[in-house]
Amino acid sequence: MADQQQGNVQASAFPSPPPFYQHFTEENLARVAILRAGRESDSSQKDDSPKEPELRGDLQYLQPPEPPAEGTYRSFGDLYNLNDILPSLTEQGIEQLYSPPATPSGSGAGSDPQSHSDRTLILKRIAKSLLLNFLELMGIMSVNPEQYAEKIQDLRTLFINFHHLLNEYRPHQARESLILMMEAQLARSKAETNGIENMKTKVEGILAGLGQVNIAPEEAEEYKDIKKDLEEYDGAKDVWDELHREYGLVEPGKS
Repeated sequence: MADQQQGNVQASAFPSPPPFYQHFTEENLARVAILRAGRESDSSQKDDSPKEPELRGDLQYLQPPEPPAEGTYRSFGDLYNLNDILPSLTEQGIEQLYSPPATPSGSGAGSDPQSHSDRTLILKRIAKSLLLNFLELMGIMSVNPEQYAEKIQDLRTLFINFHHLLNEYRPHQARESLILMMEAQLARSKAETNGIENMKTKVEGILAGLGQVNIAPEEAEEYKDIKKDLEEYDGAKDVWDELHREYGLVEPGKS
């Protein structure tokens, strides 16, 4: 009875914290830290890898449980299988309306590539059967609505068969999606690498061009002539003083 109540609490929309949360006190955490430190020091002296110390009493709740190796596990009141295998329609008590072709991974009856094309043909046939049965249901509802139950059951069986075929492609879809994500990440990394290489080439070209810049002799002579003209000009000193005040320029030949 207590287990049932605990399961109901865990399965609620907003489950209450488990009762062992009260053991997570500052004192208990300090005790566990001391035990772990002593265990690590002993393991280092023995040249072994440190292991989690075995806790007893009220400290056992502070030790995380070992992950299950097989079977099922419970999460928020629901049971999940470690090996999540898609059950067959027969195991679920559903009538199977087609011969089972090969699974997308290549296992199962008829592992040749032709079986995959048969799967597509089966999906098309079920889709057409769904439309036909829906039209028949509309006819029944207009003539004798009390006989709808049988046709609804036929539609349900068709939908479950259709959905089961699609679910068999889920592992294949996950694998292909992962491949596409990795290819996109690789392409993005290559594009970034190429951009860095191109920028590196441009920077090296600019630096090489700056290293080859030299003042031509004729430009140097022209600069001397301009300086001479400015010196002969009465207001040359005032010009240099103004440039110095405005832009911080220094007259050539002066430090």
